[in-house]
Amino acid sequence: MAQSAQIPLPASAAVTDLPSIRARVVPWYIWSSVLAITSTTVGLYWDISWHIGIGRDTFWTPAHLAIQFGAVITGLSCAYLILHTTFAGDDESRESSVRIWGMRGPLGAFIAAWGGFAMLTSAPFDNWWHQSFGLDIAILSPPHVVLVIGIFVMGLGGLILTTSQMNRSTGKTRDQLSRLLLYSGSLLLCLLFMLGYEYIGDQTLMHSAIYYRVLGMIAPVALVGIGRASTHRWAATILATAYTGWWLAGNWIMPLLPAQAKLGPVFTPITHMIPLGFPVLVLPGAVVLDLVLNRLTDHGDTVKAIAAGTGFLAASLVVNWPFADFMMSGYARNWVFAMNEFGYSVPPSEYHLAWTLQRYENTSTEFWIGMVIALVATVLSVRIGMLWGDWMRRIQR
Repeated sequence: MAQSAQIPLPASAAVTDLPSIRARVVPWYIWSSVLAITSTTVGLYWDISWHIGIGRDTFWTPAHLAIQFGAVITGLSCAYLILHTTFAGDDESRESSVRIWGMRGPLGAFIAAWGGFAMLTSAPFDNWWHQSFGLDIAILSPPHVVLVIGIFVMGLGGLILTTSQMNRSTGKTRDQLSRLLLYSGSLLLCLLFMLGYEYIGDQTLMHSAIYYRVLGMIAPVALVGIGRASTHRWAATILATAYTGWWLAGNWIMPLLPAQAKLGPVFTPITHMIPLGFPVLVLPGAVVLDLVLNRLTDHGDTVKAIAAGTGFLAASLVVNWPFADFMMSGYARNWVFAMNEFGYSVPPSEYHLAWTLQRYENTSTEFWIGMVIALVATVLSVRIGMLWGDWMRRIQR
């Protein structure tokens, strides 16, 4: 009878192989952060549409639940990760963690947990606010400010979680984490545009300096920062393309959902959910960012920021300025561009205002001063994005 002999594997070899085995798998908490930012982004877009077409009827709307689901997922997953690392973590997990208030865990977990807590805190605050003061007269009411801060802190924590794990990984795992970083980053870009929706969501302001000031402040910092962290040569282009795709999906899917206004007075009868309009044409500026930053690799960061910021603003002007005239025309009043969609509170006698370019600045002098401010803001946004991206590329915990 043939006999077989088992050769025992040295304990040291097993321990050596364990990190490499772990490195081949994307950790579960990364997927949790991706799920959380996805649910929150969809929920926030849906909630803005809900307010425009239906009104604020109750807290227990699907949109609100989607937003808070992201907060719950973040809170539970980060709490478990921190507790497990503190009381049952191995040497590897402890080495890749930070210590805060006697607890140990990844830095991103602590940041994301704080953001999720702020989001959950905003829920009863927002409900009380509406019961006490009625409808919001501005997007950034106190409870909404708490919610917005929580959302962005949660998203930032998720990005840091993904980036720190990516910086410790190699091969296919690193590539997969880089793709997840760009995916989450594109959703964070969507959230930034929702934050600036009052200005860059209004196509009538596309010939005003305020439009380009807001665009220059919020877009480059995310495009450059997340792009640098991912190390992809065309990261800004990928992020802008993904944002455009997500926004177009919302623009075309939301009208397929039935809806009816539940608050009055109702000036425009509502039969479906109202989309947030055509996406901002940020893609040309993103392409210029990648081209300039890839070309000026041998130059200092200040030179790169000036050249890239100027190029971004110039490309945005060249594309958006004539596009504004098209959006004001009858050719944009269809399901593709959604310039014929109005909320329940807009009377038909005011439809023409949405098809007429408005001047935010009162004089030409104010306009040109505003454009100079836009240029400075864009350059600073690029520079801050570079600093943020370089920091994320170094983070290991």
